[in-house]
Amino acid sequence: MDFGIVLQTDPPARDVVRLMKDAEDAGFRYGWTFDSCVLWQEPFVIYSAILAATSSLVVGPMVTSPGTRDWSVMASTFATLNDMYGNRTVCGIGRGDSAHRVVGKAPSTLATVRDCMRVVKDLAEGRSVTMNEKTVRIPWISNGQLEMWMAGYGPKALQTVGEHADGFILQCADPAIARWTIGAVRDAARAAGRDPAGITICVAAPAYVGEDLPHQREQLRWFGGMVGNHVADLVARYGSSGAVPRELTDYIREREGYDYSHHGKAGNPSTEFVPDEIVDRFCLLGPAASHVERLQELAELGVDQFSLYLMHDDREATLAAYGSQIIPKLTA
Repeated sequence: MDFGIVLQTDPPARDVVRLMKDAEDAGFRYGWTFDSCVLWQEPFVIYSAILAATSSLVVGPMVTSPGTRDWSVMASTFATLNDMYGNRTVCGIGRGDSAHRVVGKAPSTLATVRDCMRVVKDLAEGRSVTMNEKTVRIPWISNGQLEMWMAGYGPKALQTVGEHADGFILQCADPAIARWTIGAVRDAARAAGRDPAGITICVAAPAYVGEDLPHQREQLRWFGGMVGNHVADLVARYGSSGAVPRELTDYIREREGYDYSHHGKAGNPSTEFVPDEIVDRFCLLGPAASHVERLQELAELGVDQFSLYLMHDDREATLAAYGSQIIPKLTA
């Protein structure tokens, strides 16, 4: 299993770069960031500094969206970083949550996500595409590589991943939800004539190593609220039973609203509806041995990478514990 770290690009950017360097030194192979440049600093500027400060770390957004950047600009940005630092980027993409909603946009359609993945990948790898009825190609790209990993929860999104994406990002570490979503992605890949094993499976969730479970739960409760934004969309589309597992939908019944000014932050007041059970299921808490046990369970389900959100009050200790006590047991 590979490991990644997910950070917000809070100022000062030098702290983001420092933590990414520490993560590489601890054995992490991927460095991800949020991509909401109204809420945080512009990530692609910071990627250049991260790549310069590291030797092999692969960087990218978890996740960007089709609606906040021109697709040709997005492709050229990835390709420029790859040309400078040697194909060390990956594009995580979804329909758009915070980046869209804080500027008054609705999430993109799945068809738009599908088209964006194709256009950005082709352009970033040096192939021609049609944009606005014009053939476009970036002429200076040579040997470009860019994988497109798509995030999603619902049946149609999982179908899109299986049919079109290079990787699948599940933002939730619940094994039951992982089993269902991974199965749906692989079924869709087979139906489309693709090799399911060729799709990289990435689970992303907060992790906090320590003994004080009540404190850890309070620090990570924000994640249930973040996932709840997507689940609310699913319930509106599919209802609260049937197409989407109850493990994913039941807990948002008490959800009343969401304030994006606290998005992804410990102590988010919009997440009081999230029960302890959801925090325990969706996140990794407790001593290192508990993390190893959950990660081994996820690995048996076919998870290729675990990327941990590091948004709590003891980031350095958790990062060090993963490097010394957890990563070696999962990568042996």
